[in-house]
Amino acid sequence: MLILLIAYLGGVLTILSPCILPVLPFVFARADRPFRSHGLPMLLGMALAFAAVATLAAVGGGRIVTLNEYGRYAAIAMLALFGVTLLFPRVADRMTRPLVALGMRMSEPQGNATSSAVFSPLLLGVGTGLLWAPCAGPILGLILTGAALNGASVGTSLLLLAYAAGACTSLAAALLFGGRVFSVMKRSLHGGEWVRRAAGAAVLVGVGAIALGLDTGLLARLSVGTTSALEQALVDKIKPGKPHGEPIAAQEDAGFVRVSDNRPAAVPARELRVEGNFPSLAGATEWINSPPLAPEALRGKVVLVDFWTYSCINCLRTLPYLNAWAEKYKDAGLVVLGVHTPEFAFEKRSANVRRATKDLGIGFPVATDNDFAIWRAFGNRAWPAFYFVDAEGRVRYHQFGEGRYDKAEQVIQQLLAEAGQARVPAGLVAPSGQGTQAQPGPEPALSGETYLGHERAHGFASPGGVVRDHAKVYQAASSLRTNQWALAGDWTVEAERAVLNSANGRIAYRFQARDLHLVLGPTANGKPVRFRVLVDGKPPLADHGADTDAQGYGVVDAQKLYQLVRQATNGTDGKGRLFEIEFLDAGAQAYAFTFG
Repeated sequence: MLILLIAYLGGVLTILSPCILPVLPFVFARADRPFRSHGLPMLLGMALAFAAVATLAAVGGGRIVTLNEYGRYAAIAMLALFGVTLLFPRVADRMTRPLVALGMRMSEPQGNATSSAVFSPLLLGVGTGLLWAPCAGPILGLILTGAALNGASVGTSLLLLAYAAGACTSLAAALLFGGRVFSVMKRSLHGGEWVRRAAGAAVLVGVGAIALGLDTGLLARLSVGTTSALEQALVDKIKPGKPHGEPIAAQEDAGFVRVSDNRPAAVPARELRVEGNFPSLAGATEWINSPPLAPEALRGKVVLVDFWTYSCINCLRTLPYLNAWAEKYKDAGLVVLGVHTPEFAFEKRSANVRRATKDLGIGFPVATDNDFAIWRAFGNRAWPAFYFVDAEGRVRYHQFGEGRYDKAEQVIQQLLAEAGQARVPAGLVAPSGQGTQAQPGPEPALSGETYLGHERAHGFASPGGVVRDHAKVYQAASSLRTNQWALAGDWTVEAERAVLNSANGRIAYRFQARDLHLVLGPTANGKPVRFRVLVDGKPPLADHGADTDAQGYGVVDAQKLYQLVRQATNGTDGKGRLFEIEFLDAGAQAYAFTFG
């Protein structure tokens, strides 16, 4: 009940955000009508449409987002028609009868036709709800993230509806106040003709702003953080302390992110506590290198469960150790089990995962977890993550992130000894990974993971900013500070990737790290894309990565992580180095930078 109240209050605060501005013209266009028969149905339709679309978008993936995009276009057309009929009554009179009926039904009172009078503002509210893109402050962000991770539920829809209801409450207050202002204006302006036209002009301006993407671009940048600060204060007030008995994944500072942990190994614990039972593996969508496995069938074995995804550099660097442990302890009763839980949409494709598993030399069983079912069953929240299960089917230890391999191997040895294995191999493995599986440098990278899709992008420095989901010819930035990046050429920046529309497009990034990696994909139909890399304006030579030659040339032939720069030192001299990649063919897909 408390979280519903918090969601509602978060929605109320939306009225303070500039992102609500595109919605206001459609709300105030009906400020001169009775609130009960016009304003209230419109706000109800708006809340229901937003809650429905947000729920589907949070859990339905790209197809639902695409469907909503078509609905958005239809809503823009409908509301533009509404604005025209307000602004130019003569134009409405000359339109064909069906369009006149629709336009006048939306812009004129319906006399005694009560049901039509209610349906018209309700329809307008639904159209407005399809366009509404409120600022995603902490509260809405928590709701949508929870929906994406935990799946569809009535609770998710109720939280989104509470958020929408809160926003509509503040809009209703503004509408009631605006109605009084409109009444005064109508009495002073001879029947309200000019008020009507002003409302129509405002509606058309709002439609234009939304069609051009200003509602999610320019207006979002106008925010001074007031709403987010207030919402975060609400979250902090109700945020509980660390819970007791949290399922399996004990409290740590790792989040739903890729994790690197280079802390020194802790002294092995004398007693490994029981963290929970081995959760079900029934949520796996496919099995690789093995028939389907179940916890019951693995009883008597020590099981190391590894959560990974194949474009994650931190995950790739754990593979030499996982393969070494699987080989060293297979006769002693150890089973290494990979759970591939995807981050990007392309990592859900079976062919991609099978190819990656083969190319990476993984011989142990892998369960594909496209729906995050096994992830949720373990209470996991990071890539990579290790869970150690004893011979009795109990989770006894876990750790997030790469590193601390000596501690992990000591846990394996201890659990095998507890299982009664008389001859547990001694000593610790020391594998040497190559390419993307090579261990990170001794000094930490000062550049962090950077996404190129607009959903999580930061540090973008091309003039004019990002245009979401539409093609734009970007200009290179005149200069880049450390950890800033820029595009040059004709690109379309989508939610999780940037797609090159014509040849010779470029990406530049000023970084401070030893290694630079970039998650890339070929054209949509799988045609390879040639590229060339420069570092500080010159070929990388000895600093080239595993996927380029000394002159910086390479080919993108699969959707995966590419190592483009590997220096002898970290390059952390305070100035950073300028990385540039030029794609010689159109169609390249760029997802994220990672460093090491």
